Amino acid sequence: MANIVVTGAAGFIGSHTVDRLLKAGHRVWGVDNLRTGRRENLADAITAGLQFRKFDVLDSRRWDRLLVGTRIDAIIHLAALVSVSESIEKPDENFRLNVEATHRVAAAALKHGVKRLVFASSAAVYGDTKKVPVVESLLPKPISPYGAAKLASEQLLLGHAAVHGLVVRVQRYFNVFGPRQDPSSPYSGVISIFLRRFAQGEPVTIHGDGRQTRDFVFVADIAQANMLAATKPGLESGVANICTGRQVSLRELVEGIARFYPNADQPLYGPSRRGDIRHSAGNPRAAKMALGFSAHASLAQGLRQMVEAAAVSGQPAPASGHGRNHKR
Repeated sequence: MANIVVTGAAGFIGSHTVDRLLKAGHRVWGVDNLRTGRRENLADAITAGLQFRKFDVLDSRRWDRLLVGTRIDAIIHLAALVSVSESIEKPDENFRLNVEATHRVAAAALKHGVKRLVFASSAAVYGDTKKVPVVESLLPKPISPYGAAKLASEQLLLGHAAVHGLVVRVQRYFNVFGPRQDPSSPYSGVISIFLRRFAQGEPVTIHGDGRQTRDFVFVADIAQANMLAATKPGLESGVANICTGRQVSLRELVEGIARFYPNADQPLYGPSRRGDIRHSAGNPRAAKMALGFSAHASLAQGLRQMVEAAAVSGQPAPASGHGRNHKR
């Protein structure tokens, strides 16, 4: 059993990671300032023993209060500004919540003798590469402030690893999806936004021609990868893609969701967005070799779980037959 702190614990990935750790029997402290995280995401976790602390990860004094005498084995750092669009619109906020926040978390870990730090990075560090699927040795060329901030944070942490012996595991997530992803946010994942619009009987909008591809990985698999990175004995510092290795176009994605909503309108098409990458898919081999991790959930399985979770929460259920809006 390990003692683990998860930052961004009330968020989408954070809350699933907390749940996975608790289920495995670990002691977990969750940190979140609730800027975008939701306390209700942690309701079951708190009942199961999560120790929740509401504070900003930039607050060094609060880190001292949490870590003194606690003997934390690992910190999983998920708190961040997570939107490419928002990083373009708010570059100062991007730097503060991504690079500076990572610096503060690393400083706290070093000061209090935490031996391992797991960092939530992103496939955005690779940029719009033509080499797909990408491997970790590819020269990163981010095309957004968000990707650049993630890359800067990676290098900062790996520098600490080289000098201080801190074990740093960099997790380059690809397109994560699953329950608790907030579809009301314009910066949310495309799947949660599409599902809400389908459920409300509204057409989805695809930015670009729909032939752009993504590597969609289910959040339960991400949570498993995070737990392995924080707890597997004998790990050395390193970087790994957390992905499936499969490419899915946005057109294919819409077709997959439409199977649950047979009355849906056909999608609308809009202009491409600044900072968007044309094709994205990762090579999962490094994660398999270092962590023993492989993604298990298929896109269809993940979509079904999201649809079922939405129905439980009171969102509109999929139609059972063909209606007046059916265009397929």
